[in-house]
Amino acid sequence: MKKIQRFEINTAGRDFAVGDIHGHFTKLQAALDAVQFAPTVDRLFSVGDLVDRGPESEQVLEWLAKPWFHAVQGNHEDMAVSYARESLRDDLYMHNGGSWLMAKNRDEKAEYAVVLRELPVAIEVETAAGLVGIVHADCPFSAWSSLQDALRIPGRNQWKYVASCQWSRSRIATENHEGVSGVRAVIVGHTPTRQPAVLGNVYHIDTGAWMGGHFTLIDLATLQCHPPINPKLQWDWEPKP
Repeated sequence: MKKIQRFEINTAGRDFAVGDIHGHFTKLQAALDAVQFAPTVDRLFSVGDLVDRGPESEQVLEWLAKPWFHAVQGNHEDMAVSYARESLRDDLYMHNGGSWLMAKNRDEKAEYAVVLRELPVAIEVETAAGLVGIVHADCPFSAWSSLQDALRIPGRNQWKYVASCQWSRSRIATENHEGVSGVRAVIVGHTPTRQPAVLGNVYHIDTGAWMGGHFTLIDLATLQCHPPINPKLQWDWEPKP
């Protein structure tokens, strides 16, 4: 697995990021249609958690094969891989929405695991206004360069940094507004909120489409959210695995 994947600036169209999908690809397509997403020139970046809980998790391979769709590995992709390798208990994966994969035969499980295992932990996207970073849950450092070093240089502690990128809620739980230096913005999901939460330059965009909310798309060039953030509403969050 290449832990960081970098994308050059998109000179032909727009780049968007989207919050946790959790097997709701039809609903995601409707959100893309609403912003007139053009797959011939636009790109879509996912903060991960493509699978589990929703009714269309099986479509993940189809979506990852689209040349304009790119995703980081979320904690649910990590769990799916672990389950396929028989290193995650049935009851734990079932509790976290993995029944769709549990119903597959061994070869089918392996097919999903091969693709999901290769997803990067972090994505970097060049924009005209500067570099944007994407991880699933949080950046465990105050500087993006520190995360780059931690993910690019193998070491005994690397697994801890990967786990933090995929599981941590420290920043949003403590309402840490310090942000991450060396990058224009960091886009994350993992923690469902009523609307996007902006803490420093870290944008939390999982607005719970998979649990009755809606998908938020953020334009990486302008950092404008679709639908727009309503300043009159709070971004109350609800912890979920």
